[in-house]
Amino acid sequence: MSAVHCRLGELLSERGMTLAELSARAGVSVVNLSVLKNDRAKAIRFSTLEAICDVLDCEVGDVLVVGRGR
Repeated sequence: MSAVHCRLGELLSERGMTLAELSARAGVSVVNLSVLKNDRAKAIRFSTLEAICDVLDCEVGDVLVVGRGR
């Protein structure tokens, strides 16, 4: 298991936003966002991370954190 944890689900919940809404606004597929949300991603493109951060109005460190388990 990776030491990097994706907080996408938490951020969406805090903002009252769905994966489908984020997908439409960020231009990232629901499938790719779901992989991230469920901590199953092996990698993430900078452009994807930037799009997520732009839509959620957050920083990279808000989305990806080190040292937290699922």
